[in-house]
Amino acid sequence: MPAKTALSATDRIADSITQAIVERRLMPGTKLAEQQIADIFQVSRTLVRQALNQLSRDRLVTLEPARGAFVAQPSVEEARQVFEVRKMLEAAMISQLAATVTKAQIAQLRAHLKAEREAVAHTDVSGRTRLLADFHVILARMQGNEVLAQLLTDLLSRSSLIALMYQSSHSAAESQAEHEAIVDALERGDKKAALKLLEAHLGNVEANLRLNPRVKDLKSVLSP
Repeated sequence: MPAKTALSATDRIADSITQAIVERRLMPGTKLAEQQIADIFQVSRTLVRQALNQLSRDRLVTLEPARGAFVAQPSVEEARQVFEVRKMLEAAMISQLAATVTKAQIAQLRAHLKAEREAVAHTDVSGRTRLLADFHVILARMQGNEVLAQLLTDLLSRSSLIALMYQSSHSAAESQAEHEAIVDALERGDKKAALKLLEAHLGNVEANLRLNPRVKDLKSVLSP
């Protein structure tokens, strides 16, 4: 019983930090002080350390010797790799779903899209950020594959960090409209269109990240 309690407390801390990252309340590079977190959750520092170790394995937290834990700061190369993996996973997922999606699943997606629209209209930043990410996880869960859903959840958390680091100019309204178009194609059973729309959606998000250095070398900065 004590082990179960300890595990749930660790998960609660890890989930809370992850959610704060996804909702853009915790910025890359933020120091995560063990004692402060322990005080917030009223647990021991040991449980906090376990949660931070778990988040470190998920690449959301960086542990630095003698300095402590920090919200991760993904590199440009890591950002590109995350989107590359997302494109591969989600393309396979949407292709399969287009052939198997049910009316009940379309209704579920329509309800989610309504929540997205409302969050965007009311400028609910944390809510819309969470909902826009959840759209992709809902698609994965409709495959009945929890491993895929968990992989995608992890990738989306990392994508949120990347968006914070590289200041995506792809607006929430644009993402929401692209989600609507994807569901329209799924409802028609148009696999080719759904796949094309998904690839364009992920491509647009990635293209609007500033993944290219502003200056290429020292000479370009210092030349008179």
